[in-house]
Amino acid sequence: MELKRVVVTGLGTICPIGKTIDEYWTSLVNGVSGAAPITRFDTTNFKTKFACEVKDYNPVDYFDRKEVKKLDLFAQFAMIAAEQAIQDSGLSLENVDPDEAGVIWGAGIGGIITFQEEIKGFVENNGVPRFSPFFIPKMISDIAAGQISMKYGFRGPNYGTVSACASSTHAIADAFNLIRLGKAKVFITGGSEAAINEAGVGGFNALQALSTRNDDPTTASRPFDKDRDGFVMGEGGGALILEDYDYAVSRGAKIYCEIVGSGMTADAHHLTAPHPDGLGAAKVMENALRDGNIALEEVDYINVHGTSTPLGDIAEPKAIQKVFGDHAYKLNISATKSMTGHLLGAAGAVEAIASILAIKDGIVPPTINLFEIDPELDSKLNFTFHKAQKRTVKVALSNTFGFGGHNASVVFKAIE
Repeated sequence: MELKRVVVTGLGTICPIGKTIDEYWTSLVNGVSGAAPITRFDTTNFKTKFACEVKDYNPVDYFDRKEVKKLDLFAQFAMIAAEQAIQDSGLSLENVDPDEAGVIWGAGIGGIITFQEEIKGFVENNGVPRFSPFFIPKMISDIAAGQISMKYGFRGPNYGTVSACASSTHAIADAFNLIRLGKAKVFITGGSEAAINEAGVGGFNALQALSTRNDDPTTASRPFDKDRDGFVMGEGGGALILEDYDYAVSRGAKIYCEIVGSGMTADAHHLTAPHPDGLGAAKVMENALRDGNIALEEVDYINVHGTSTPLGDIAEPKAIQKVFGDHAYKLNISATKSMTGHLLGAAGAVEAIASILAIKDGIVPPTINLFEIDPELDSKLNFTFHKAQKRTVKVALSNTFGFGGHNASVVFKAIE
């Protein structure tokens, strides 16, 4: 069968460096760090005392008080990002066939804040079960997709994807594939996460995954730096509106770019560590490019997973060199987690947005916080250190990799 073309027509985000797309993009281009001391809880007894929180967030600015009681923070972020993307797309909801419009949303953890609050209440009540009737519906990872579909009346495919830090890239890939197979005409897709609480920070501290650079939070996320010591936790959400190309054109939609390929692989190697030679990472990029019929030399920019962890930051550049050969030195590479922190299941969505805007505006956002490049890395690669670089970007690749060895990549291309 002939596959449909799929385009991006709307974007939305609420994240540590911006509550709108314009704020986010301006902060990225200017190299702004979202890291600061944690305000959500008392960090006295924690190894890590900082994170990339959404700044000055008040849920009643977006929802009435009754709604707030029914929505975990990760779902609130999902609803906010989705609303922005719908508005940006110019979709007239009354003209959308609800049976041909769906929602696929990623979250690696889901309602961990709700889970902690409910269990804490159970303990404080001496084991007497006084759980909220909203406990389970607020906690489950798929509820964001359900809430979004109910708000807009979308009755097409609807579910959540859970693959740790690759969750929202898998969501985008699934939405892309279903549209090109003719299963729907419109999707709201992306991901959200809100795990900056005692359980989230304490759990990642126990894994020794988080930076403990408490004396200098703004430079703690330093991908590819010799002295990086772990990632900085972030939170927020990112949403994309994907549409069948013909449908978008028929309604006169503004089109950001085309999504042309996706790849999905597994490392099958380790619980939390990537394959040391980047085998899964290399294969997922190869699969995505092949799927999109994109030649290696067509790729201009890769938004890498680049978490600022000792092992991951070595494996991914190795994979890029393996896949691209000499062309690897002509690419721009950047790790925007150096600014946003690691949004876990939402990372793929906010980084896909960065890739799309790089195509739109011809600007590659930087990798900040480099003090001395890791000697195991090839310094001839262009990691876009320190400052954004102007460049015509016709094809951008966005990579995400998750605990459990989950790898996902998507390819965006300037519309022709």
